[in-house]
Amino acid sequence: MLNRMRFGVFHAPYHLPMGQNPNLALHRDVEFIKHLDRLGFDEAWVGEHHSCGSELISDPALFLAHVAPQTSHIKLGTGVLSLPYHNPLWVADRIILLDHLTRGRIMLGLGPGALTTDAYMIGLDPLEQRNALEEDVDVLKRLLDGETVSIKTARYELVEARTQLRPYSNFELGVAAVASPTGPRIAGKYGAGMLSIGATMSALTPDGVDTLGIHWDVYEQRARQFGQAADRSSWRLVGPMHIAETREQARKDVEHGIDAWFDYFQDVQAAVHFEVAGKTTEERINFVVDSGLGVIGTPEDAIQQIRTLQDQSKGGFGAYMIMTHEWANWSSTLHSFELFAERVAPVFQGQLESLQGSADWAATERGRLGGAQVKSVENAIERHRRETESVSS
Repeated sequence: MLNRMRFGVFHAPYHLPMGQNPNLALHRDVEFIKHLDRLGFDEAWVGEHHSCGSELISDPALFLAHVAPQTSHIKLGTGVLSLPYHNPLWVADRIILLDHLTRGRIMLGLGPGALTTDAYMIGLDPLEQRNALEEDVDVLKRLLDGETVSIKTARYELVEARTQLRPYSNFELGVAAVASPTGPRIAGKYGAGMLSIGATMSALTPDGVDTLGIHWDVYEQRARQFGQAADRSSWRLVGPMHIAETREQARKDVEHGIDAWFDYFQDVQAAVHFEVAGKTTEERINFVVDSGLGVIGTPEDAIQQIRTLQDQSKGGFGAYMIMTHEWANWSSTLHSFELFAERVAPVFQGQLESLQGSADWAATERGRLGGAQVKSVENAIERHRRETESVSS
């Protein structure tokens, strides 16, 4: 298994139930990333969406540019930027600028676009989105590598295009891997990171497809084909969690908003990677837990989920990203992430073994060293008594 696991969030964000003040919701997103930074989370990936009324961040790069100076260490990624919606030259220019402004704290996550309504509004055939992504990543990567590119596609034309500014850092490129092999194909070709979105559900259902296995097999095959290293440390798994001190409290917490989240996926957004089931609140909570989609429980349940995924991945992965939601209210959500940072993350980051070792060693030596300390105190008392008697005589 890999050594220190990284943790973060995959933040669409889902502002549900509907009817919230969108301005307050966006500012709450900013405070949320700042909260994660204070707790020591490693990464935050922020999505791009333009329709459906819930996922309100239309430009993740702009949002991250706003958040970056308000945070200190957390790495910030577009999670993901829908590349077929954009001209690759301008994407290259903007991400390079953001790389400079953050001095290397940026990550570029790419995908075909999750919402078919977004693609429809710009006249992009959903059937062409994945082919367009493969084509556009090739162009984007050449631009980021400093090449001059001339190309004409059905969606844009570049004539001797080049970026005038070189990247500040060797920032990480990540590609969304969902239901199709497109993401793993692209990630493997370039040795990029892979974000397995929704794999937590199908990976754990007894009769389900081994999505994690498919993702890694395609990635590894393509990496070999193009002479890249298949690096498990750059593989991120994404799944939702909400934790509390007890399972009963966690289930009570999510009654706040889990029905709105299910309604969104069942009735509004067409998302093949989250075909959720259930009509009552209890059925929906049970579905999350029983299917393996996510965790609604305790820190111990979260630890077990990650360990199960480590085993299922047959070799481990580098990071777990919590898919954010608003199943619980604001204060309970913040507390969930505090519990995760305090009691879950250290288990997978090598933070506890040495502490326990020190405590165990101290316990074995307690009797001997404690007795010596008592004797030392008695000796000091006796010495003081003798000195006092000598002075008085």
